[in-house]
Amino acid sequence: MIYTDTRDSSVKVDFKTAVLNGMNSKTGGLYIPVEFPRLDESILKSNSEPSFRSVALEMAKPYCKGEIPDDDLDAIIQDAYPFISKLNQIDPITYILELFHGPTCAFKDFGARFMARVMSYFNRENSDNLHILVATSGDTGSAVGSAFHNVPGIDVTILYPEGKISPLQEKQLSTFTGNVRALKVKGTFDDCQKLVKTAFVDEDLRSKFRLSSANSINISRLLPQGFYYMYASLLAKAKSYISNKLEDPAIIVTVPSGNFGNLTSGLIAQKMGAPITGFVAATNSNRTIPDWIATGKYEARPSVETYANAMDVGAPSNYERIAAMYSLEEVRKLFASYWLDNDGIIESIKDCHTKTGYIIDPHGAVAWKAWDDIRSGCLEKLMGGLKGDYTKPGLTANVPDWAKEVVNKNAVGIILETADPAKFGATVKQAIGKDPIIPDRLQKVMQLPDKAIPMENNYETFKQWLMENL
Repeated sequence: MIYTDTRDSSVKVDFKTAVLNGMNSKTGGLYIPVEFPRLDESILKSNSEPSFRSVALEMAKPYCKGEIPDDDLDAIIQDAYPFISKLNQIDPITYILELFHGPTCAFKDFGARFMARVMSYFNRENSDNLHILVATSGDTGSAVGSAFHNVPGIDVTILYPEGKISPLQEKQLSTFTGNVRALKVKGTFDDCQKLVKTAFVDEDLRSKFRLSSANSINISRLLPQGFYYMYASLLAKAKSYISNKLEDPAIIVTVPSGNFGNLTSGLIAQKMGAPITGFVAATNSNRTIPDWIATGKYEARPSVETYANAMDVGAPSNYERIAAMYSLEEVRKLFASYWLDNDGIIESIKDCHTKTGYIIDPHGAVAWKAWDDIRSGCLEKLMGGLKGDYTKPGLTANVPDWAKEVVNKNAVGIILETADPAKFGATVKQAIGKDPIIPDRLQKVMQLPDKAIPMENNYETFKQWLMENL
C-alpha cells in the first residue's frame, strides 16, 4: 500500500515510513492511504455473526501488504486483542458499542495496542530507540502508555493539560515508570498538541532523535479503530430482523468526536464496505467541526473545558484527513452534526439512564442525546424547512442523504461508548445520584504514586527537556 500526504499529494511512502515518522516533518501533513480496498463480498454479505479478530485481520492485510506477512500480522492482532468490543441493544432500535473493555477502559486501547506492536515489529532491527511523543486530552495517553510499557527499543513521553482531566484519568497517566513518562503541561490539550507538532517539524530535534507520534495523527492508530466499525455494523446487520424486525435497516453510527480520529476511522471502514449508511458527529462546546459544516468555514479556536474532556479540542487534527477524503458538500450529505453544552451532558446521562437503565459516560451521553433527538423528530423538522441556530446546542441545519431512512422508521442507531463511566464518576453521580462501578484495573491504579513532571507551555523549555532526557 502507498501512503500520501494531506498537504502534498505527490508524496508517496510505504506503511513502515508512515508509521515510524508519524507525520510528514517536511510539510506538517498527515499520512493517508491512496486507496481503501473493499473487503471480500463473502465477508460483507454473510448472514452469520462476524469474528472480531478475523475482521481485523482482513481489514489490516491490504494496508500492510508486502511489509508484514499475513502470519506475523495475525500474531500481532491476536496479541493486541485479548478483548473485543461489545454491542448491547438498549432499546428496539438503539445499540451501544462498548469500547472500554481493554486494559485502560477506553476505546484508545484498540488503536494503541495495534500500533505498539506494529512499531515494535518495524523497529526490531534498529539499535537506537524510537521516541514516541503524544498529546492527550484524557484517554489517549494512558492507552498509549499501557500499550508501549516495557516494549524494548521504544521510549514514550506523554503530554497532558494539568488540571483539565479527571482525577482517575490523571492517575492512569502519572503513574507510569520505566520507558514511559508523563509531562503535565500548564495549558490546554491544544497547547500540548502544538508542542508535539512543533517538535515533529523541528529539524534540529529530529537530527538527534528518531521521533514518532501515537496520537490519531499516526495512521497505525487510526486504521485499527476501523475494525470495530466493521465488526459492529456487520453484527447489527446480522441481528437486525430478530432484534428490531427490520430486514435491511439503515445503520447510523453516532460518534463522540474531539480530534475526529475515531470518526475518520469509521469513514475508512465504510469505504471498505462496512454497511454503515451515515454518521452523526457529536461533540461538546468545542464545536469547530459542526460550525464548519454549518457555515463552510473551518476556524480552529482555543479549546474550552467541559465534562466530556476527551473532546475538548478546538483544532482537531483529523479535519485534514476528512477534508482530503471528502468535499464539504459530500460531508453534509454523509454526516449529521450535533453539539451539546455541559448542562446538556448532565441531562443526557440522566435521560439515558431513566429511559433505558444504561449508565453512560459523558462522551457517550453526547452521542445518546444526538441520536435520541434525531430519531424523535429533530431531523424531520429540518427536512420540513426549520433552520436551527448552529450557535445553540443541537443539530446543525444540514439534511444528510439518509434522513428519510430515519423519518420512515427504517434506521437503527449505533452509539459509540468510548470510555467506562467510572472514569468520570463525579459527573455521572451528579447526573444520576449514584457512583458507577469501578473496575478492578482502575481501582489498582488509584493506589500508585504520582510521577508526572511539571512542564511550562513553552516550546523552547519543552525542547530543552527533550534534549536533556531522551
